[in-house]
Amino acid sequence: MSVGIDEISFYTSGQYLDLKTLAEHQGIDSNKYYDGIGQEKMSMASVDEDVVTLAANAALPIVERIGRESIGALLFATETGIDQSKAAGVYVHRLLELNSNCRVVELKQACYSATAAVQMGCALVARNPARPVLVVASDVARYDLGSPGEATQGCGAVAMLITANPRILALDPEVGNHTEDVMDFWRPNYRSNALVDGKYSTKIYLKSLKRCWEHFSEQSSVSYADIDYFCYHLPFGKMAQKAHSHLSRVNKSGQTPEQLEQQIEPTLKYNRLIGNSYTASMYIGLCSLLENSEESLAGRRVGLFSYGSGCVAEFFNGVVQADYAAALHKQRHQQILSQRTELSYDEYIKLYHYPNPTDGGDHRLAEQTQGAFRLAAITDHKREYVAR
Repeated sequence: MSVGIDEISFYTSGQYLDLKTLAEHQGIDSNKYYDGIGQEKMSMASVDEDVVTLAANAALPIVERIGRESIGALLFATETGIDQSKAAGVYVHRLLELNSNCRVVELKQACYSATAAVQMGCALVARNPARPVLVVASDVARYDLGSPGEATQGCGAVAMLITANPRILALDPEVGNHTEDVMDFWRPNYRSNALVDGKYSTKIYLKSLKRCWEHFSEQSSVSYADIDYFCYHLPFGKMAQKAHSHLSRVNKSGQTPEQLEQQIEPTLKYNRLIGNSYTASMYIGLCSLLENSEESLAGRRVGLFSYGSGCVAEFFNGVVQADYAAALHKQRHQQILSQRTELSYDEYIKLYHYPNPTDGGDHRLAEQTQGAFRLAAITDHKREYVAR
């Protein structure tokens, strides 16, 4: 029996800032962003959107297809959680009207935790194949204005159904792991914006990739040459190019730059238009590969590298299934991206500074989102979510 990803769906906000607009305000060439970091747009969450609404919108098509009674667990991965105690997934559970016999938990380890959720989901399904697991990764990436990270903001969520004999990607059980206590990126409880040491983080990312690959090679008979495409964690698009070149050198592959680019380019298309979505970014990259590859991926092997600052990292792989294309939501995803509204710089700044109430009063939020769910109010420190 194989176990893996049976269905995958993502969602992002209905508005975005073009990085040309940011570059114009800063008085710099937009190619610094378009070419320099490989990003073109960044999704900006509406005032009535957060990780819960993004997650519920991402998961809705899956739940509508499979039914609300069949899901055995909902594993919610995020690093921008909304409560220090209650799992954000419990709100999603109610919005999606899932059955009460469903296990719900929130996982955190920077951008890595979605992969922990996928592996936990696979273990749960292997134990009880009749109960699929819903994994949701949802984040809003936010940095200080004027900081190097500002252009890498974004938001998005991805939902994956983990099942036995999956329709999309059967995952091998062998993985390579690396954990190391470092301070390359962090966000203390008293800060709404993350802190990052960009150059150091890139260094640790590449070190972790090498260590994960070495561990993976000890566990698995799959070689570098056996893998057709590679998905990497995407804080920005150029990171995948740096990572793949690094892994190629580690393996002394002798590939040309063109050959290396072919193995990652289809994974970058969606993230280039969305920006960083932390836990969701690598899996939106996987979605991009599945929906934008010019060739059929049936039978192709995909390697995936998941990195979470701080740091925990993992390399794993899987084989795309024969009829995977029938299980995709390509039209829906492309419609979400094409129907977004572009923000002016002033609109972006106003949205960025929109107050986050902390006084316990009755705060009704303006209705902006076009999604199926919204954050309607924050009253007495309680978040009130509704279906539209």
